Order: sequence, then structure tokens, then C-alpha cells
Amino acid sequence: MKHLLVGLGNIGEEYVGTRHNIGFMVLDAFAEASNISFTTERYGDVGRGRVKNQQVVLLKPSTYMNLSGNAVRYWKEKEGIELENILVIVDDIALPFGAIRLKPSGSDAGHNGLKSIAQMLGTAAYPRLRFGIGNDFPRGCQIDYVLGHFTPEQREALPARIDVAVEAARDEVLCGIDDAMCRFNNK
Repeated sequence: MKHLLVGLGNIGEEYVGTRHNIGFMVLDAFAEASNISFTTERYGDVGRGRVKNQQVVLLKPSTYMNLSGNAVRYWKEKEGIELENILVIVDDIALPFGAIRLKPSGSDAGHNGLKSIAQMLGTAAYPRLRFGIGNDFPRGCQIDYVLGHFTPEQREALPARIDVAVEAARDEVLCGIDDAMCRFNNK
């Protein structure tokens, strides 16, 4: 069975290490742990490999966040991947920093990347892993916050939380979304 893991983020040096790029960071860690390398291909950086008996295609879209759906639809169709075998890894301001929430489907909750994916796939019924980035920003400053860098305390805690997200993504690939939700949603 083949799976598409998508880490959402924005390309460009100015976005490296920002909260909005946590999807890229988790996917980079997943690739490293799985000995998978990325190459630049159509619509993004793509890596192919195996997690035990499962084939995985890793995608970091180069379309910028607001057009992520173009890349997801293209690679879903090119690789012949079923909707339920897609996992989108995304930042979430509604969750405290480092919290992990897996869901089999759901709304975009105002996230432009998820909105683009739902528009291009024609449905929001695809699994996602939401990585909490917190919401410690004054009213009207959400964009600056999500495009900003983690605090020193968060940067120190980030590697351990990314490792949990990688474990959750691996579990979702190997055992399915329901098992991964039970194991990781309160971890």
C-alpha cells in the first residue's frame, strides 16, 4: 500500500524555522529517521521510501501554503494514492505548543493550506496531523505570529515534540488513523 505524507510550509530562507513551517520540520525528521532523501520535482521536494512493508511518498510543496492543494492533488493522482492514505502535517494555533492531534477529516479551521487542499481534492475527508504552535499573540497579530520563529524555550522543547509527531505519522502509516489517534492524541 502506498501513502502520501505532506508537510505544509512555505519555501524560502525567510520562512525556515517559522511556526508555519512545522510541517516541513516534521517531514524532514521523518525522512531522516526513515533514511529517505528528497529531490526537487514538480510542485515540491519529494522523497520515496518504505516504512516496514508500506511505501511512502513524502511531499514538501513548493507552491507556498495557500496553493498547497495543487501539489497534493498532483502527487495523489500521479502516485495513485487513495484519499485515506494521505496524511497532511500542519501547524495549529488552536492547540498548545507541541500538542499533537490526529484526525481522519475535518474543517480547515481557517488554515489556508488545508483550505487549498480541500478545494483541490473536492473534500476535507483526508487525515491530518495537527501540531500545536500555541496562540500567544495580541489580537490582529496572527499572521506575524505564525510566520514568526519559536521562542527560545519552544526551540529547546521542539526536537522532542517533533519526534512524537514522527512516531505518530509512522503509526498512522503502519496501523491506520484510528490506532494513531488512540496512541498519540493525548501524548
